[in-house]
Amino acid sequence: MNAPADGKVMTAAEAVADIGDGASIGVAGFGLSHRYPSTLISALGEKGSRGLTVYCNGLGQPGFPTGHLLADNHQIARLVTCFSARPGVVSEAEKQIMAGEMTLEMVPQGTLVERMRAGGAGLAAIYTPTGYGSAIAEGKDIRYFDGRPYVLERAITTDFALIRAAKADHYGNVVFRGGSQNFNVSFAKAARVTIVEAEEIVPTGEIAPHEVDLPGVFVTRVVPITVAMDVHSLPKRANRPAETGKLYLGKPALTREEIGRRAAALLPDNAVVNLGAGLPVQVANWVTDRPVVLHAENGLLNYGGFDSRDDFDPDLHDAGGMFVTTRPGTSFFDSVTSFEIARGGRLYAVILGTYQVGGNGDLANWSAPGMIGGGIGGAMDLAAGAQHVFVTLEHTDSRGNPKLVERCEFPLTMPNCVDAIITDLALLRRPDRSSRFTLEEVAAGFTAAEVLSLTGMTVDVADEVGVMQQNWI
Repeated sequence: MNAPADGKVMTAAEAVADIGDGASIGVAGFGLSHRYPSTLISALGEKGSRGLTVYCNGLGQPGFPTGHLLADNHQIARLVTCFSARPGVVSEAEKQIMAGEMTLEMVPQGTLVERMRAGGAGLAAIYTPTGYGSAIAEGKDIRYFDGRPYVLERAITTDFALIRAAKADHYGNVVFRGGSQNFNVSFAKAARVTIVEAEEIVPTGEIAPHEVDLPGVFVTRVVPITVAMDVHSLPKRANRPAETGKLYLGKPALTREEIGRRAAALLPDNAVVNLGAGLPVQVANWVTDRPVVLHAENGLLNYGGFDSRDDFDPDLHDAGGMFVTTRPGTSFFDSVTSFEIARGGRLYAVILGTYQVGGNGDLANWSAPGMIGGGIGGAMDLAAGAQHVFVTLEHTDSRGNPKLVERCEFPLTMPNCVDAIITDLALLRRPDRSSRFTLEEVAAGFTAAEVLSLTGMTVDVADEVGVMQQNWI
């Protein structure tokens, strides 16, 4: 016999009516556009509550019904986030942070969901290896367990959570779809009041027990979706096309997709590998026929290459925002599980983009001069947990300054963690983390001396320097 409806289903305006000034809110959603609770955000914007504390992965795409709508309305007093700024655009939120109207706390992505999970589980705090050696750990308790340093992070609970689902029933049982679980589960569990907007609302009992991704005990209110983002209408990022490359000394280097191709060739069969946002996602298109398992921190495992069709599935995307395909054996899960895979040592490698790499293996990829905060994302968790850290990048910045430097000048992601560097000019590796990098290969048409003239770190040179294009697959 079906359980009776219990009054959880209501309009968005009714659902946010008691979100008052000064409330704390977890706002789910991933990247710039993926499955934000736009109906609830819009309703909260119309209500006008101010002085809010907002926890989120990022505020999303400015000018659309994402978390940026609340910033545009000057409703946020405190922002706790993994992404406060992205290169190329200064958002209204950044302007308010600069003006002192909004305070900012940067937090690694895996730490954010784990702090939420801990809050929902009634725990006071956690110790995590993530962030050690970076500004994120400053002023926090550091303890050593089995000889390894861990950072104390307080658990998070919130007054409200706004999340989005594919389906919900009148009891509040929820189903997510594809890679869209991400932050929703942990945010829901940490909140005193969880409000779910759903594409489809069905009578209690129509969702099979084994299909429930979030039990109704964690859900307070259910709202039908009336405001949705059209991912086809979003502006494209200004990154250069993957098939283009830079000129150095008047000669063409590897293209962005060719950097990914060379990086892919470093991966052994059956490796489980995470691809960071930006340049690293190019690797996906070069492993589709190989038994290499790709992992994305938003909650995908064993996915395929880019989906170039016009009718791509909006719930199938990687952590860089690229829409992807599935393969036999693909699985979906939430971000807590995803970072269990990462921190638990189950990743053979993580491939990250970066601003700078130090000659001592230091990684600096989350903030650059002029940025308000930056974009930590999952990089700190991934670098702390993966067996190997590879970085892909262009050899110099837009002004011709080396990105491979003796000592990083930008804020560190993690010290002494990089094992291999793949640029558009060179492959450099080191046999262990107490050694210097060795220049092993250069791009076709370049000499080792030419590459070294564009390199700011001291490196060794292999006895026989190979050609990058001859060693990809």
